[in-house]
Amino acid sequence: MALHNGTMDLLENTVGVSDAVMLEPLTEELFIENLQKRFRAGQIYTYIGNVVVSVNPYRKLPLYTSDVIFEYKSRNIYELPPHVYAIADDAYRSMRDKNLDQCIIISGESGSGKTEASKVIMQYIAAVSGKGQDIDRVKEQLLQSNPVLEAFGNAKTNRNDNSSRFGKYMDIEFDYKGDPIGGVITNYLLEKSRVAVHSEGERSFHIFYQLLTGADDNLMRFLKLHRNHEQYRYLEHSGSIEVETIDDQDDFNVTLRAMEVIGFADEEIQAVLEVVAAVLKLGNVEFVHHGNLDGTDGCQLKQADKVQDICDLLQCDFAVLKSALTQKTVETRGDRVTVGLSAAGASYAKDALAKALYSRLFSWLVSMINDSIRVRSAGKRKVMGVLDIYGFEIFQNNSFEQFVINYCNEKLQQIFIELTLKEEQEEYIKEGIEWIHVEYFNNSIICELIEKNNVGILAMLDEECLRPGKVDDLTFLNKLGETCGEHPHFESRGCKKSLSDKTLPHDCFRLQHYAGDVTYKVDGFIDKNNDLLFRDLSQAMFKCDHLLCKELFPEGDPEKLSLKRPPTTGSQFKQSISELMKNLLSKNPNYIRCIKPNDLKRGLVLEEKLVRHQVRYLGLLENVRVRRAGYAFRQLYEQFLYRYKMLAIETWPSWHGPPQKGVKEILTEQEISDEEFAFGKRKLFVRNPKTLFDLEERRRHRMNYLATVIQTQYRGWHQLMLFLRMKQGQILIASQYRGYRERTKYQRLRCAAMVVQAFIRGWKARLLARKLRHEKLCIWAVAIIRKYFIGWQVRKEFRKKFRANAAPKIIRFLQVALKRRYLVKLSRSLPSQSPISTDWPKCSFLYRKPSEEIKKVYHRWRCQKYRTKFDETSKSKMREKVTASNLFKDKKASYPISIPHPYKGDYVRLRQNQKWNKVSRQTDDQYVVFADLVYKVNRSNGKLVPKLLAVSTNAVLVIDQRSMVIKYRIPVQTIQKISLSPFKDTMVILHIRKQENGMLGKKGDFMFNVDHVIEMVAKTYLVAQNALGKPPEVVIAPKLQAELTGHISELNFKAGIEDIPNGSVKISKKHHRFDILEA
Repeated sequence: MALHNGTMDLLENTVGVSDAVMLEPLTEELFIENLQKRFRAGQIYTYIGNVVVSVNPYRKLPLYTSDVIFEYKSRNIYELPPHVYAIADDAYRSMRDKNLDQCIIISGESGSGKTEASKVIMQYIAAVSGKGQDIDRVKEQLLQSNPVLEAFGNAKTNRNDNSSRFGKYMDIEFDYKGDPIGGVITNYLLEKSRVAVHSEGERSFHIFYQLLTGADDNLMRFLKLHRNHEQYRYLEHSGSIEVETIDDQDDFNVTLRAMEVIGFADEEIQAVLEVVAAVLKLGNVEFVHHGNLDGTDGCQLKQADKVQDICDLLQCDFAVLKSALTQKTVETRGDRVTVGLSAAGASYAKDALAKALYSRLFSWLVSMINDSIRVRSAGKRKVMGVLDIYGFEIFQNNSFEQFVINYCNEKLQQIFIELTLKEEQEEYIKEGIEWIHVEYFNNSIICELIEKNNVGILAMLDEECLRPGKVDDLTFLNKLGETCGEHPHFESRGCKKSLSDKTLPHDCFRLQHYAGDVTYKVDGFIDKNNDLLFRDLSQAMFKCDHLLCKELFPEGDPEKLSLKRPPTTGSQFKQSISELMKNLLSKNPNYIRCIKPNDLKRGLVLEEKLVRHQVRYLGLLENVRVRRAGYAFRQLYEQFLYRYKMLAIETWPSWHGPPQKGVKEILTEQEISDEEFAFGKRKLFVRNPKTLFDLEERRRHRMNYLATVIQTQYRGWHQLMLFLRMKQGQILIASQYRGYRERTKYQRLRCAAMVVQAFIRGWKARLLARKLRHEKLCIWAVAIIRKYFIGWQVRKEFRKKFRANAAPKIIRFLQVALKRRYLVKLSRSLPSQSPISTDWPKCSFLYRKPSEEIKKVYHRWRCQKYRTKFDETSKSKMREKVTASNLFKDKKASYPISIPHPYKGDYVRLRQNQKWNKVSRQTDDQYVVFADLVYKVNRSNGKLVPKLLAVSTNAVLVIDQRSMVIKYRIPVQTIQKISLSPFKDTMVILHIRKQENGMLGKKGDFMFNVDHVIEMVAKTYLVAQNALGKPPEVVIAPKLQAELTGHISELNFKAGIEDIPNGSVKISKKHHRFDILEA
């Protein structure tokens, strides 16, 4: 369906006939053939007037994009090809602009696409209505209600992978602007029997499979579930766990997100999943026969742990639930008697509890959604309803569920016929056209057979359920035979007319529905209509501490105990359908009739037999006949005139008179018989579709002719315009060229004149310059001659007065004056007083050597001034830094890293240690210049032992860091030499002078691994220099010697070892050699 090749008309660019009212002749075969043509071309929608027939494509089609939505927005229903969007837009605008409440009724059998159609309508309404934070929130909640209801109310059947097993009617409420402000959802008859049993190849409700597949492991453990579906009796016999078109894991996440968007709290979502898990586990509860003492049948639990899991999930007492499952309380004449249940009875009660739990949970979900989307503001509201309800069902075995579903479809068919005929009649009357009666099948007789008070089938069923004595399904069937046996649409073997009908089993009855004959098996009618749950089970559920149980089972409240029998399923459904009909009758109806093309769920496959059956029971041909009663086509005068105005000379290209008169001119020009059309007040009515198609054919020929005329005129105009543009271009080019040529000629003349002028001005300037230079030379020469002449006169006059040594004195005077001028100038331009400044004023080559000497003096002077600013502490730190520079610069690899770091001295805050203060006073080592945690190298094996090293003004002390006991005290006078490697390691060796007595003489030299080795060596160096008057020798080499325990040992330092981490060393000893390795 190509929607984007420009705007399309209903009668153009389409396969087959877009509106079945235009079919000629109207036959069932031609109707189905038309549907088939359009279906295979991807045009799945067909009109019957303003009714849309939708064929499920079973494949993705580009029909629902935002571009398509924009194309259908605010367009007449017949302006574009048939689409659900057209019906939705017409209904929305009628509600918004005309204040007419609308309803969209979607009908069809299971698998025909009803649910998808309702989603598409919701999508369109959300897209075309207003925007805003609150409006968008309402839209999102309305849209997100679908995934939740589908998860809990849809299931995979043999006909449909996403079949709605409940009826849904949603009233969307709008404000005066047409913006959605809320809604109300009504659900009808959930197929709760599917919880306990379903046919082969089908599945239970989606949520069970979503939970087992999509829940995470923590949630599964919390709910006491396993992922294997075969472990659950309610799921194991389906034979269809995985479905190709369904992703349960992704759908579970979508369901949880939808519940959050709608407004469910986390604890409410958890409570819902707990109930679902409890329903699954109820299916696994089994009972075994147990004889009672009084001889009656009883039972007991086969596996109590399964019931315990349910109790944990529902927060129920085990004994209470066990008693409710295996016993029931009977009240007789005021007495209460507890009776044990047989194994079969207990199993029936268990299944009834599971179905009740699930169906009530579903109703609670609907009520919670309604509470979330309900309108909270006052004011006038407009309503649009969307009805998505079960299709007509005819199975091999039809039971109570099919009976009530088909009853619902009979009521919808009845209202469809009534409203369609009423709409047609009202339009004819409004337009002043004579109404022609149409013969059609009125199914009200079937509706009365089912719902009539006292004598209807539902009334008989309720009466049989309430009747005392022995009551079963066969007694109900016999009663139906007695009461309804004479009805023309009822058959059973108890009726005289059907005694010999062997196609009708003895336990069945047959109804002649509008869609065909359906045979119903009465087995289970009584139980399903009663839908009773033992009071013990209701009370057990009410006693649960679970968040939802008290709300789901209010009848279990002992304080509100009632002996009144609850209404039957049939009577409840009849009442809800009656209310639905009243609701629909109060609104303007719009119809979408959905058709299922095949049972294989494949695209491009249309089974004629299956489609024919649906066409018949949907009454589509009757709908066409009603639309064609008298006149098959009708259109507003303005639209008809706009489309066909080219068929008359008077109306082409535009008509300025009344539209009706213009239409008459067209029909007269085309010589159409007066019997083929009629004039209404606003519309033209065409009797025969052939007349319309003939008009379309004439329009097509006329359009071809007009297109040729337009092309001819356009080509002539185009060539004329081309000639005029070329002529104008030629004139423009000629004028531009002439201007260019004259401008070029002028530029050449101007350039030549300027060159001549330049040469003349240059010649004049050169003459003048030559004259000025000559005058200047003359003046200079006169001045020189005059100066020499005056000098000659002075020397001649004063020569006798000059002394012989005047010239040397004058020379010395000039030299002194020049030197004085240089020094004064230098004093005014001295550089910065910073010691690190290298700037110095430039001078003449005559004073270069004095300048260098003055620079040295000035530098010493500013250094002295800089030193006078330091206090004693700063001087000491500077002295240490200078000493370190003298010792290690360009010698030790780790020295550059230490330059920017100030020396702290006491890195362990030794001076604040009370134990140290006591010990230091005893050894006169109170003044500590360096203290840090170091590693002492063991002489015997080379291992590193942590120690505390302190350097005082008198000694180097090795201290135990825990007990503060001095292990070794090395007086600075005994330190002969200090050795280090040139690498980045932090090893240092203190060489001790030999002593005849004492421990130090025996131990020999000391090896330490000190993190701040540069600072430690510099301070030890200064302390030793102050004590001895001369410093110890400092040796930096990769290979060193040390005397350790009386032997000379070699120390080899190696750097660049890959296996050793940065900043650490590895020491290995072999005999009297130490290998010290670093990274």
